[in-house]
Amino acid sequence: MDLVRHVRHLTRGVPTRAMGGVRAHILLLLLALGAVVIGGGSSAPAQSFDSNPLAGVRFYVDRDSPSWHQWQAYERSGQRDKADLIWKIAREPKALWLGRFTRPNFHVKVRRLIDAAIADGSVPIFTVLRAQSTGCGPHYMGGGPAEDARTRDWYENLARALGSDRVVIAFEPDSLGTIDCHAPSRRDDRLRLLRYGVDQLSRNPNATIYIEAGASDWESASRTAKLLRMVGVAKVRGFMLNATHYDWTRANIQHGLEISRLTGGKHFIINTAENGRGPIHERLPNGRRLTVWCNPPRRGLGPPPTTETADPMVDAYLWVNRPGYAQSCQHRPIAWYPPRAISYAKYATTWEGPPKGTKNGFFR
Repeated sequence: MDLVRHVRHLTRGVPTRAMGGVRAHILLLLLALGAVVIGGGSSAPAQSFDSNPLAGVRFYVDRDSPSWHQWQAYERSGQRDKADLIWKIAREPKALWLGRFTRPNFHVKVRRLIDAAIADGSVPIFTVLRAQSTGCGPHYMGGGPAEDARTRDWYENLARALGSDRVVIAFEPDSLGTIDCHAPSRRDDRLRLLRYGVDQLSRNPNATIYIEAGASDWESASRTAKLLRMVGVAKVRGFMLNATHYDWTRANIQHGLEISRLTGGKHFIINTAENGRGPIHERLPNGRRLTVWCNPPRRGLGPPPTTETADPMVDAYLWVNRPGYAQSCQHRPIAWYPPRAISYAKYATTWEGPPKGTKNGFFR
């Protein structure tokens, strides 16, 4: 009916004897244009820019995770206090990390996770960590061209393993924030490598992808937005914040909104796995702020994963990181570490910002 009204509007003043033919041609043209808009010229399912692709999604809870097994072990041994604390972690959907450590039988291991989620009627969240910077300095080459080639092959293999199944991808934590850790001659190569990964994974029409964008207490929004545009944020849903940091959710929302304005209105997610007590910032004698990023003491789990967020541009609060894992800066293997998990569960909150009267996440 709306199309007919529009045709009548367009044909005002046309002689009556010619009206039928003109209206018929215009109506056919509008119908054709409507088909293009609706179909988009693609077999991929249409997705509204403003609709939240994560809304209503049940995320996969891995019952083979270290936190789940730890909870069961405490239950069996009668350590109920510890079991109750670990349950805060075990029960929540957490990102499943994929990287060079996903071996051997890479394809089999990826498919096992996807198939388990499908059987459960849920959607897995994957944190992809392959282009990892393991050094920092004016001569750091990041493995050079040979490592770039291996990483491109890995992205291709991952894309094949994912197929067209429904997944959520948190792409390459810390990758943009460590670009300057590479030798100047290697920085453009690193950006091209990340763009290649985005190209490969974004071909899956059922993958919702968020590219690493640092944190509100890291680099400026303008610099981050520029790098996001260079690696192809236009091809994906948006970006993620706070993946490896502890800054408050509210601070990341404001930071993310600024980045969004500079990237064409892209939506974003915030990692809340470990920011329930916020960050620890110290002031240096020269006035600069130092962020304590290596295992700051007495941090807590943040808001549980949800799509009920404080701003419509934030698609979800997700646990992109893995609460309870030791950090390499602790001089421990990056693996499940029960004392760390218990500490995070003990100090868990749902605070999105610092309550009045607190410092470093605690009331004075």
